Amino acid sequence: MFRVLFHEPRIPGNTGNTIRLAAATGAELHLVEPLGFDLSDTKLKRAGLDYHDLAVMTVHPDLETAFAALGDARVFAFTTGATRAYTDVEYVPGDVLLFGAEPTGLPQDVQDHPRVTDRLRLPMVPGRRSMNLANCAAIAVYEAWRQHGFEGGS
Repeated sequence: MFRVLFHEPRIPGNTGNTIRLAAATGAELHLVEPLGFDLSDTKLKRAGLDYHDLAVMTVHPDLETAFAALGDARVFAFTTGATRAYTDVEYVPGDVLLFGAEPTGLPQDVQDHPRVTDRLRLPMVPGRRSMNLANCAAIAVYEAWRQHGFEGGS
């Protein structure tokens, strides 16, 4: 399945919603510290409902450790500054979908990291700054999964 990587997420509700996404789709969720919340945060637990035990989630102390754990997988960095649309990629299971913190996005050094295969964007109406992190992750995961016929789903 696909893997979602959040670089230093700040809002517990977004991570909680993505835990539910991971549980519902079979995606893995990887978080890079420092986190902007404690994993026992009530907002995180509320947003994740009773899906926490159904999701695969790993917390990494830094980006290099996360990349090492993810092996040779392709890494797609999602950023508003990219020119290639997320729908222009033929995803393969194991691909990593990398997203930045709210509200700043991915730092330039992360976007330029040698492990990043490509930068992708989700189209928006001109003049808009960004979209919700959990929503972006859901859009990307479902596109990747759709390309594989929602294999394993019902």
